[in-house]
Amino acid sequence: MVAGVLSITGAAIFSFALLSKAVERMVSLSVGIMLATSLLHALPDAFESGANTRSLFATLLGGLLTFFVLEKLAILRHSHHHEGDGHHHAHGHDKHEAGKSGWMILLGDAMHNFTDGILIAAAFLANPELGIVTALAIVAHEIPQEIGDFIVLLNAGFSRLRAYVFNLLCSLMSVAGGLLGYFTLDNASGLIPYVLVFASSGFIYIAVGDLMPQMQRRTTPREFLPQVALVALGVGVVLVLKRLV
Repeated sequence: MVAGVLSITGAAIFSFALLSKAVERMVSLSVGIMLATSLLHALPDAFESGANTRSLFATLLGGLLTFFVLEKLAILRHSHHHEGDGHHHAHGHDKHEAGKSGWMILLGDAMHNFTDGILIAAAFLANPELGIVTALAIVAHEIPQEIGDFIVLLNAGFSRLRAYVFNLLCSLMSVAGGLLGYFTLDNASGLIPYVLVFASSGFIYIAVGDLMPQMQRRTTPREFLPQVALVALGVGVVLVLKRLV
């Protein structure tokens, strides 16, 4: 719930000020945090749990393919495009598109937040420090995602207050997911490594399949160096938290 409120409030603040540069920076930071969380923290914990290695790799493969299919079906939306961002669409393009799918965005966010709640619960049950790092990774990703969705909703005719309130209501689904995950996985601890691997597949897919291609569109040295620095900072944040918590 806290993660959802922070991410949506951050999205609202950034969107009100139209700080596109801040969005770009958050995307780079998210890549570092998400990849480090999955590859240096969650996956090692899962594979060291004693669960069947082949089954865990099959879960990783299945998770990557699942996120690919979900994105194709537009159930999960990880778009950060908005009017005036340099993508030369005709004026009103986003408003027209969002007018047809604004409510789908909210539905997708609700489902996504429900899943996030389950993943955070699984991480905390496996290891409290992993739970903290996983929650951080989700917040870091959610802010740029929510900014994109928030601006699309504004273009679709939602008032700022209405867009904020509906996004906040969607964030309550993370509470439902967290409660379900806690009470279900607490009585089925053998499933936790598989949930961690599935969560990692989502982080890896989002970082490599969605966020990194966005970063690749900006290839000048002036843009490249800050991107690399922020990715490294994201990795460093995870490593430091892992030592502290």
